[in-house]
Amino acid sequence: MALAVGRVLALDPGQRRIGVAVSDRDRTMAFPRPAVQVDSSGRHLDALAALVEEEGAVVVVVGLPKGLDGREGASARSARAFAAAIDERLGGEAVTVELHDERLTTVQAAGSLRAAGRPAREQRSSIDSAAATVLLEAWISCQ
Repeated sequence: MALAVGRVLALDPGQRRIGVAVSDRDRTMAFPRPAVQVDSSGRHLDALAALVEEEGAVVVVVGLPKGLDGREGASARSARAFAAAIDERLGGEAVTVELHDERLTTVQAAGSLRAAGRPAREQRSSIDSAAATVLLEAWISCQ
């Protein structure tokens, strides 16, 4: 089944923040967006749903953390639950929610930020969305 044409939103879920990146309409480039703070009331799901609508995304890619051996642990189960919650919040029809392997995206993102001259202390505010950008670039390259 071919995916609808349009932007793709990538999410790198974490316990405190969710990294966000969005593609261009042609799905050739990925751009970081500000991370969304996680809160216990679930307002972050509303904020993400609004962002999907604002960006005109037709696909949401959620990072699936796996171990280097390919096994899934507690973080992967949490990512799967998060993807299901996003899918439910979006209504499940107009937007496709997919999981994509995110192994080493944070490591790659940190390396890119370091190469750009951002010391580790300054990376905290942007590492999550930089990881989402790496995730989205990986997803794009698989399409």
